[in-house]
Parts: sequence; C-alpha cells; structure tokens
Amino acid sequence: MKEFEVLCKRIEDLRDEMIDWQIKLTAVPALSPINGGEGEAEKAELIKKLLNEVGITEIQEVRAPDLDVPSGYRPNLLAFYRGKSSEKTIWIMTHMDIVPPGELSLWRGDPYKAWIEEGKLYGRGVEDNQQEMIASIFAIKALIAEGIKPNYDIGLAIVADEETGSGKGIEYVLKNTNVFRKQDIIIVPDAGNEEGTMIEVAEKGLLWLKFHTIGKQSHGSMPHKGINSFKAASYLITELDKLYQIFSHKDPLFDPPYSTFEPTKKEPNVPNVNTIPGDDVFYLDCRVMPEYSFEEVEAKIDEMIRKIEEKFKVKIEKDYAQKAPAAPSTPVDSEVVQKLKKAIKAVYNKEAKPMGIGGGTVAAFFRREGFHAAVWAKMDETAHQPNEYCIIDNMVDDAKVYAHIFLQE
Repeated sequence: MKEFEVLCKRIEDLRDEMIDWQIKLTAVPALSPINGGEGEAEKAELIKKLLNEVGITEIQEVRAPDLDVPSGYRPNLLAFYRGKSSEKTIWIMTHMDIVPPGELSLWRGDPYKAWIEEGKLYGRGVEDNQQEMIASIFAIKALIAEGIKPNYDIGLAIVADEETGSGKGIEYVLKNTNVFRKQDIIIVPDAGNEEGTMIEVAEKGLLWLKFHTIGKQSHGSMPHKGINSFKAASYLITELDKLYQIFSHKDPLFDPPYSTFEPTKKEPNVPNVNTIPGDDVFYLDCRVMPEYSFEEVEAKIDEMIRKIEEKFKVKIEKDYAQKAPAAPSTPVDSEVVQKLKKAIKAVYNKEAKPMGIGGGTVAAFFRREGFHAAVWAKMDETAHQPNEYCIIDNMVDDAKVYAHIFLQE
C-alpha cells in the first residue's frame, strides 16, 4: 500500500513529538483515590489538548461520579476521527490511570520526570499505558497530516480506573453509553510480549480463595490438649493439589495450557515456636479454564474441606479474595484478530498468533457484553515495576501497526 508507506514515513518524522508528549503526560500522575491520588481529571484535560492539537475535535467525555476525588468525577474520553464509512468503528482502548511508583529508592530517577537511556523512555506510566495511547493518537495524526481518510471511523476510548477495577472506567462507559457495536473492531493494547507476536483472545477465570482453619491453641509440648490448625491446613493444601488431576482439560491456546491451583499467601499464625496455633490462614490462586464453572470447582473444594474437618476436628471457613469468571473468548478467526495479524506482519515481519492467558485484562468487559476484543502490543512488560520503561521504537512502530489497520478494507 503506497499510502501505508507514506504514513510510516510521517510517523517516523513524529518520533520526537511523541516522546515530548510522553514526558508531558508522565509529569501529570493520574492515581486513583484508592492509591492516594486525585484521579484522572487533570490528565484528561492535557490529553484533550493533545487531541485538539492533532486535529481530533470530536470528543465525548463520559464522567463517572466519584466523591472521593476533588473533581467529583472520573473522566472517560471517547474521541472520533471519521472515515470513508461509518459502517463500523475501529476502536483502540487505552487508560489514563497509573499505579504508584512504589519504593522510590529503587528508581534511578524521578518516576514523574521521564528520562531517556539507550532508546528507552523511563517513568511511571510510560509503558502502561501511555506507549499505546500515544501510538494510537499519532497514527491518526499521520492520517490527518497526509490528508488520508481511513476506510472506517476510528474511535479512541481513553478511560479511567483501569488499575483499580474499571468500575469508574470502561465498565461505566459500557453501561452508560451505546457507542460500541457488535461489528466494531476493538483493540485493547494493554498487554503483549517482547516480539509483538501475542494476540490475546481468551482468559482463564480468576478465583482467589481464603481458607481460615480454626483449631485449638495449646503449648507445643502438649499437642493432645490442642488442635493444630496449621497441620490441618497443610493437609488441606496437599488435598487441593488434586484439583490439577480433577480439572485436567488442556487447550494449547493457553500458556500454560491447563487450569492452575496454587497456594500462595500465608498469614502469620503464632509468634513463637513452642505454641501450637489455633488459627491459620492461607490463600489459593486458581486460574480456571473456560470449560469449567466456578461452581463445579468449588463443589470439589468443599468436599475436600469436609474431609479435612472430619479428620482433624477443625472448622474451615472459605471466603473470596477475588472472583472473576472467564469471559467468552474472542474467536481466533474474528476480524479484529485477522486485521492485527496482517498489520503485525507488515510492520514487524512476524507471524502473530492468538493466545489465551491466565491473567485478566479489561478486554473481558467487552467480551462479557458480546463484543469481540483483542489485546495486543509490543512491549517488555515493565508495568508496575521500578524503572518502568517504554522502548521508543515500539511506540513508533506500534503506531504503524494501527495505521495499517486503519487502511485495511
């Protein structure tokens, strides 16, 4: 495509401007009130300024009420650049909010004053999610600068609250607008791999369980006078390991290709060695393949609990730390997947493939509403880490991927 070559050249010319805007956005941290911040209102105003400078003037702001931030709302921006046809919209959804920088001593510089080292831009939020936000905006800027109309309308959904549940973000937008349509192409560039070859189309169900085992505390030399909750909980952990065999369905779409059931967090019980604990708490991280319901998994877990309760004469309480059933998968032959594969091949000369993951992404909100959404980006996945960085070439080349998709029939 001749037009694609023209756009690639223009995007390369915009590299320095893309970096400058990354630095500006990093200087305006958008932390949720849960994380001690004031929300995304200030950053949203800066992004609207950028959109207007680019030439994107059709902007709808969806404000989710939130009395915990000074503005009283959490902003969600829906920006449009119209194409030759409005039959469908090509959506790219990114988020404004970030996570706190964490321990500042682990950073080599100020996390809110982005700096460049060896082709990488460092700062909190530069990869998660400003890399793709800037890439998508500047792909449109290249279209406008060259006077090229995309084949279909382009929509940028730049949302709030992704890092703390999305209740004030894309979930709120989906419930309170009707801008998304079943025929739309929806890309959520909030995860990826270093090669840019992973197109995430499916997620496992996420079930985090808390187990509180209640026995009877006693002196370590008098175990017959107590009931060792820690011992009973340990037996339960080995029993729970049988879930791997019970729910053993495999699907090569996922990595690993099966459900996982791993004991993780352990809360302190007694402070000294010579006391038998009467209370013990541990957690189980379950990533459940879409073929299984949480109800059937929990039914087996409840059977195991009853077995341990009877054997050790303890009481075991099960509670939820998190419960998010798997959303329907995006078909591997869907239009969004096929368009991404073509664009990735054109820009990176690599064959991308649809995959499933064990973690959760905001694409699940779209999928639960019946929309086909795909998650893709080329990134080193430094999100939430100290010295988070964005590879500048990834930002520029991902803009070319979006430009290619905008030109596809």
